[in-house]
Amino acid sequence: MTLLNVYTEVFVTTLIFEISFISLLIVMPRLGKLGKTISEAFTRAPWLDLIILMLIPIPWIVGSFTAGWLGFAATLVGQITAMQLWIFYHERTHPEAARGSRIVHFLNKEIGWWRNYLGLWISTLALPLFFMIRFAEIALYPFFPLIVGFPKYKNGDWVNVSRQKFDGLIGHDLIWCWYCDWMTGVYSLGAEMLRNVESFWCPIRFYDGKKCENCKLDFPDLENGWVAADKKMDDVVELMEEKYGDKPHSWFGHPERQDNQ
Repeated sequence: MTLLNVYTEVFVTTLIFEISFISLLIVMPRLGKLGKTISEAFTRAPWLDLIILMLIPIPWIVGSFTAGWLGFAATLVGQITAMQLWIFYHERTHPEAARGSRIVHFLNKEIGWWRNYLGLWISTLALPLFFMIRFAEIALYPFFPLIVGFPKYKNGDWVNVSRQKFDGLIGHDLIWCWYCDWMTGVYSLGAEMLRNVESFWCPIRFYDGKKCENCKLDFPDLENGWVAADKKMDDVVELMEEKYGDKPHSWFGHPERQDNQ
């Protein structure tokens, strides 16, 4: 079998799978109450994780296993083609919204269509990093509540997609807003988990004032609890005794601490 035949076979297989899977997701809400319930469950973790796995990384793995880098490339092209076909279908089935105000139209006019599209596609290079963050949230963080008493989190409250409910958001705009929707949830949950790690093991302000200023948004305890960089270890231990002695092991501003006051 020639390389071209291998590439074509992986591409076609990926395209058929992606279109079939996407079609199932489109049809699902129309299958009565049960279909709507299942469809809604797919918009939140953990079921959303399964959908993303099926649509993106699992085809990468299968394609790579089948034909190495060539198979991976063919899989990517198949996935992109399926996405563009879905965009075409969705915009054609929502003609009024397609002719109305659009994010893509404004940004194409503001910065030029090629800058807009190039920027979007460059952002997809971060996907593997977000997959790694999500893997850590699922596979690693659950050990911390068991071992050191960190708070548990309901992943679905953070990792979910809902922008499909926004009136007039269709096709191209919707697919990229879904991407941001998912990334924001993954990032926010990861930051929330990391707040517990930082305040529990290292409640000391940085010497670099600019770093303190930059990090205080994601780590509120930095401004509202961590020991100043010019203090002593006695001060650190005293703070830890105050914050953790007979109290939850969550970061200092965590809601469960307010409930326990």
